[in-house]
Amino acid sequence: MLFCSSGHVLMPPINMKSFIYSGLMQPRQFFLLHELSTPTLRCTQFSALTQISCKKKNCITVQVCNSVQPNTYSSAASTKSSLTITADSDRKPGGPTSLYSRPSLHQMKNEKIANRSRINQFLRDLGIIPDELDGLELPVSIEVMRERVDFLHKLGLTIEDINNYPLVLGCSVKKNMIPVLDYLGKLGVRKASLAEFLRRYPQVLHASVVIDLQPVVKYLQGMDIKPNDIPRVLEKYPELLGFKLEGTMSTSVAYLVGIGVGRREIGGVLTRYPEILGMRVGRVIKPFVEHLESLGIPRLAVARLIEKRPLILGFNLDNQVKPNVNSLVEYNVRKEMLPSVIAQYPDIIGLELKHKLHSQRNFLESILELDVKDTGVLIEKMPQVVSLTQSSILKHVNFLKTSGFSPAQVKKMIIGCPQLLALNLDIMRLNFEYFQNEMHRDLDDLVNFPAFFTFGLESTIRPRHEIVAKKGLKCSLAWLLNCSDDRFEERMSYDSFDIQEMEVEPSFDMRTLTEPRSDETDSDGDYESYSDEDC
Repeated sequence: MLFCSSGHVLMPPINMKSFIYSGLMQPRQFFLLHELSTPTLRCTQFSALTQISCKKKNCITVQVCNSVQPNTYSSAASTKSSLTITADSDRKPGGPTSLYSRPSLHQMKNEKIANRSRINQFLRDLGIIPDELDGLELPVSIEVMRERVDFLHKLGLTIEDINNYPLVLGCSVKKNMIPVLDYLGKLGVRKASLAEFLRRYPQVLHASVVIDLQPVVKYLQGMDIKPNDIPRVLEKYPELLGFKLEGTMSTSVAYLVGIGVGRREIGGVLTRYPEILGMRVGRVIKPFVEHLESLGIPRLAVARLIEKRPLILGFNLDNQVKPNVNSLVEYNVRKEMLPSVIAQYPDIIGLELKHKLHSQRNFLESILELDVKDTGVLIEKMPQVVSLTQSSILKHVNFLKTSGFSPAQVKKMIIGCPQLLALNLDIMRLNFEYFQNEMHRDLDDLVNFPAFFTFGLESTIRPRHEIVAKKGLKCSLAWLLNCSDDRFEERMSYDSFDIQEMEVEPSFDMRTLTEPRSDETDSDGDYESYSDEDC
């Protein structure tokens, strides 16, 4: 209540109300507003200044100046009010009239540029070249970027590895890297191979486990790759995690089945050489198969070679296969024998062959006095001779010479049976001792049939010799050994036979590659439908 100097009441009590003006101001900003009552004041003249101040932040101060005439009062006509509004204390003077304080787009752009400049300088100080990172969203904090680099170091990646694929710095440790690495670990990918895995395919850190990785693993399982083999397959060829199932992966498998690769063999083929899943049919696999066919190798035989040695599909047709075939012909391998040579030793078309041929021919000529054409004969009978070490060859030649054979006899034996250069020397010694001590034959028998050394002593030589000796028969080593067990038993059942009968069996028979398997079914694949434009 307010009183005059005489003690009379000048005006009734003032009621104050507080309310939130939500449409205009932020929370906690509110008015304190006088609500004046209407009764008449009984003071002849009154002039007062009422001020309510609020010390709290974001409060609005209201000043009300009242002029009251005697016996009358009108809040609408005789009241002159002025409102002074004070905004947030952190608002800059001279700024916009909005109650919000926010940076402008220009300020935001400048701040982003400054942050990116600091990150780039941090990377340069580490030796990382950030030029390829333009346009890539990177963390604004140096601490976060340092965490990513340190994490990659712990995985075994070097600064050079990061520079080879700097986009890996765009991967979040928690959101990208850890989920992918956890999944690979659960599959069985070894920690020891993880660094090399990421060097070959760092893009895997960008992948989604559910969308990208799991479907590929399920596809591999569907190809009869054993669960324990899947991590080894991924370690050999991590890039396949980036392939689409409906693309190269499915068409390459379909083509192989189409030419005769057994469905039950696909799992083993892919386990040994998973790179097949990334090969284009029309550009790689089909031309390779057709070239081997043009050399005289039947299509089904090519399929069997792929089953036995799937690595041959990785040989470059123009840079390896064709030049090597030409080199074989140049070193006196007959063209009609090329299919046999390749079928016996498929790797020969993928070697650095010309240098090997030149080196081996010179060495063999020096220790055996071979003629130029003899090298071709050796290769036709045993193509692996091009890969034998010269020290091994020399040991076997010396064994024969120290066993009593003349250089001319050694040459004849090697040309007749080049396998002598690759046999286990201990086994050769045992066979030779039995030949001398139990069979009591002349050395010429071995010269005429040097393949004697290739037969097992306990499995073949001893039991057959004892049977013949018991019957009192005399026969050549070739007649005794160069036949199957069934054929030998048949011979022993004859009442009479030509004791000098000899079956000369080829060292390799292409028919062994084309005989159908009992577990095979007809293929649904139509490999002729593939073109050079296929994936």
